[in-house]
Amino acid sequence: MTLRELYRQDGLPIFQNRMYDSEAAGRDCPKGDMRLVEDMQTGLVFNAAFDPAAMDYDGAYQNEQGHSPHFKAHMEAVADLVESRMGTRRLVEVGCGKGTFLELLMARGAEVVGYDPTYEGSNPVVRREYFTEELGITGDGLILRHVLEHIADPVSFLQRLAAANGHKGLIYIEVPCLDWICRHRAWFDIFYEHVNYFRLSDFDRIFGRVVHSGRAFGGQYLTVIADLSTLRRPQRDPADAVAFPPDLTDRLMAEAGAEEGRVVVWGGASKGVIFALLRARAGHPVDRVIDINPAKQGRHLAATGLRVMSPAEGLADLPDGSPIYVMNPNYLEEVRAMAGPRFVCKGMSHD
Repeated sequence: MTLRELYRQDGLPIFQNRMYDSEAAGRDCPKGDMRLVEDMQTGLVFNAAFDPAAMDYDGAYQNEQGHSPHFKAHMEAVADLVESRMGTRRLVEVGCGKGTFLELLMARGAEVVGYDPTYEGSNPVVRREYFTEELGITGDGLILRHVLEHIADPVSFLQRLAAANGHKGLIYIEVPCLDWICRHRAWFDIFYEHVNYFRLSDFDRIFGRVVHSGRAFGGQYLTVIADLSTLRRPQRDPADAVAFPPDLTDRLMAEAGAEEGRVVVWGGASKGVIFALLRARAGHPVDRVIDINPAKQGRHLAATGLRVMSPAEGLADLPDGSPIYVMNPNYLEEVRAMAGPRFVCKGMSHD
């Protein structure tokens, strides 16, 4: 296997969305290294230093975004797409998380079952386990939302899913967009937990028949519906080499020393965790983190151990004019509305 290194970073938290009960526990979280590479045979991009044996998702893993109206609108649009292209019968969601999207489909009348070991609810159609061939469950449509980026050797994983489903049916795949990360120099959007980083063209090489492909959620996500019967091993196209920016972290170093006063982050999920960690390493640490997710409030982030505050607590004693870094630019207007006019909210992306 011939690999071309694109980016490296040491000591990233293995689970950037796992919450901790104390600052010390957060700081002492398990860590791993990032060696982002392009495979010169397949053209796929992944972390060559990833250790799948270290990944064990449980109830402490908190990646629920459904509290945001903007994200809810995104899920409604995805549900529309699934219904129009895949129907509403015999759907299987692999890696359904807390069940938010699955229950949205159910509320629309869909027949769906889900699998996820981190599920915390009581819906009887969700099983707290990984989907495997041995379960004997098949569907007309499989749903894979924000799962494939976590799986070592994603094509082999898709092949196992296809085999479990009799090498037939459609699959909906949603993953982060590598092109968005590169274009926006989003250094805070590269995580150990995400072993794979995809472009739309990757899926044209993975599947012989793609019935839908596009970008969603402000361009941050790729959405693909493909025919499982046409799955194949991708071959790299030299004309479609990955254009990874060599200056990815230049903005981090340039901006890290530009502030005066407290550095406040709104968003205690993946982006906020990496932003806080690399800012601390640059010598300009984050002072506080705000998040609207009650499951995160009062708990501590991986790597830095920062305690997550509710908006009411986090904003209460901030001086007028304080800058607030909004980790996801999609939520900028929502945050401005919640924070009010006293503060300067900045979206973390640039063209």
